[in-house]
Amino acid sequence: MTLLEVDRLTVRFRGLTAVDGVSLAVAEGEFVAIIGPNGAGKTTLFNVIAGSLRPSAGEIRFAGRPVAGLGAARMSQLGVGRTFQVARPFGSLTVRENVRLAAGRHYLANPLAAWGRRGRDREVEARVAHLLAVTGLVGLADRRAADLNMGGLRRLEIARALALEPRLLLLDEPAAGLGVDGIRPLAELIRSLRSQHLTVLLVEHHVGFALSLCDRVVVLDQGKKIFEGTPEAVRRDERVITAYLGESGAGEGAMSGGD
Repeated sequence: MTLLEVDRLTVRFRGLTAVDGVSLAVAEGEFVAIIGPNGAGKTTLFNVIAGSLRPSAGEIRFAGRPVAGLGAARMSQLGVGRTFQVARPFGSLTVRENVRLAAGRHYLANPLAAWGRRGRDREVEARVAHLLAVTGLVGLADRRAADLNMGGLRRLEIARALALEPRLLLLDEPAAGLGVDGIRPLAELIRSLRSQHLTVLLVEHHVGFALSLCDRVVVLDQGKKIFEGTPEAVRRDERVITAYLGESGAGEGAMSGGD
């Protein structure tokens, strides 16, 4: 079943076309990565799918219904969770409190869960404990979010997004700012999400990280889709290699697929 469909999506900012007629589809349970050099339109496309931006033209369908322009809050209610490249936790709250707040908001917004305060609170606490465990945050649960290192913040972002019980998880540059020691455990965490039958759309500048995780890759360059295929095929495609040759630290090394 196709969960997300993007059809001829275009986004213009005054005289600049940031996304130019891009189409893609993501099946339920699939992991798709969107990659491309700086200025390719990755983040703009991602923000339109998440509901943070309105498209200039084109259509988006989620679970078969048109959703373009509905807004981020409504997309969240429909089952789209997202992380942010710049982490946005409540710094004065603990890790546990941040996750509890996200889980509590989800249950309050879900009429099927509103069977009574006591039952809801038990459900929220069980959900929080589960999320802290699966994201490896149990040992940091009582630490203030403001005191976390970058790796901890990335895990907290994922835990807060998962608290919404999304059907589609949008990961926005999760490897940004991490060194090798941080990227490897993060990759293990993201791989473990596959066992939860989540559908994942990843936007990532770190190409090797993205290729090591996904089933399929969509490559953008100057707002246009120039390639779509498997990670193995993307490494051999001349259009993709050419697009990355001008990138600092890109080219053959970036396409190698290592963590």
